[in-house]
Amino acid sequence: MDNKHQALLIIDMINNFNFKHGPILAKKTLNITQPIKSLKDYFNQKNWPVIFINDHYSLWQANLDKIVEFCRNSYSDPLFKQLLPGENDYFLIKPKHSAFYGTALNTLLHQLKIDTLVLTGIAGNICVLFTANDAYMREYKIIVPENCIASVDDNDNRVALTMMKNVLKATIEPFS
Repeated sequence: MDNKHQALLIIDMINNFNFKHGPILAKKTLNITQPIKSLKDYFNQKNWPVIFINDHYSLWQANLDKIVEFCRNSYSDPLFKQLLPGENDYFLIKPKHSAFYGTALNTLLHQLKIDTLVLTGIAGNICVLFTANDAYMREYKIIVPENCIASVDDNDNRVALTMMKNVLKATIEPFS
């Protein structure tokens, strides 16, 4: 994982977990927060792009402070204490599951001369998987640190990792 043409995508980690299985996902998300934070710190030290891409929560403003405040609650606070965008990180909102759909992500990646994406975040079997699919179709190399994604169901997470490896040619490896 030493390529200056790579970017770290942190998907949907600014979350209110206010949905049916939200409390379960919040607990699993806490387990991946520290590895993602370490990966973010590594990228920041190398001056490589870190891109937070997040649901908009019907606010439709790429206003980090408003989205964090909207999502702040007892589930999200422990996560926010460890992992939020820094001053030099990028922040984009997305309207649907994929980080590419309806966003400026592809244009940003081209301007930054990125050819490899390191995908992290939640949910592994939905937004991370759909982003990996769209990245693959755009011919990006994909790396997914398996200890940096979580889904409500552990089996669904394993299946998503298997699909990303076998179908989308992603490199699946833990980040330590």
